[in-house]
Amino acid sequence: MNEGMLVRKIRNGTVIDHIPAGRALMVLRILGITGREGYRIAVVMNVESRKLGLKDIVKIEDRYMRGEEVDKIALIAPTATINIIRDYQISEKRKVSAPRELHGILKCTNPTCITRKEREPVIPRFRLVDGKKLRYQCVYCGTIIEEEEMLEQLIG
Repeated sequence: MNEGMLVRKIRNGTVIDHIPAGRALMVLRILGITGREGYRIAVVMNVESRKLGLKDIVKIEDRYMRGEEVDKIALIAPTATINIIRDYQISEKRKVSAPRELHGILKCTNPTCITRKEREPVIPRFRLVDGKKLRYQCVYCGTIIEEEEMLEQLIG
């Protein structure tokens, strides 16, 4: 069978590649993309990959990622690469990496943490303690948040 492209190239926009298999829809969700925004979007799931075995790919025409969005993608898809496309060519390519610190992206799961108190205007902050297992620690109370808890908070 002749192997070919499943989806055509985009003129300008973002290609998020090397997403762990089955997480492409999560990536769209944390980016707030529903399909009603008018962007041309291609989602390819469970594509063969030498690096991951299987992977997902998301292409979004005429949309570029902001810093906080890249941090969220790193939490959902730590193996992802983000390719910025301009005039059908890759103008920038970067691997995502788990941010060392998170500010206001996650909520502490400890009900007694100061960040959970309504009268305390404290923005939750977490420090990366394990980049391989994606574990973060609240800087205020020390509570550890595991990857599954993060996914639950990010995609609801």
